[in-house]
Amino acid sequence: MNHGPTRRARPPNTPAESIFGYAQAVKAGATIYVAGQLSHDEESNFIHPGDFAAQAKQTFVNLDKVLAHFGATRKQIVQDTVFVVNLHEHLDAVASSHVEYFGDHRPATTGLSVDGLVFPGQLFEINVVVDTRLDA
Repeated sequence: MNHGPTRRARPPNTPAESIFGYAQAVKAGATIYVAGQLSHDEESNFIHPGDFAAQAKQTFVNLDKVLAHFGATRKQIVQDTVFVVNLHEHLDAVASSHVEYFGDHRPATTGLSVDGLVFPGQLFEINVVVDTRLDA
């Protein structure tokens, strides 16, 4: 079955993609699978260690950049999974940042409390599935 071309969200061989052997996003047919997004700058350096609000804000900025690469928007996200260090401690901040980002849009969401993430001080990460057939 042909699902059309597969495209990465950033040019191949970015440091993280090369080190970990993955693509930030892959489009198969009308579906885009976006790998875990986190708080990093343009050079892929992790930023805002220990600051949940700043990490969430930057993470959603980065997610929007990935979506824009494919001509997609957050309104086309059908599923998201959030990974949060000590979710119970950050539950209100997670809810607030999620509502702020998605507005009236309601994807199917799963929240997971984790012991840790890749970088010291990293508190938040999100991955999403996008259906480009939906109205943007």
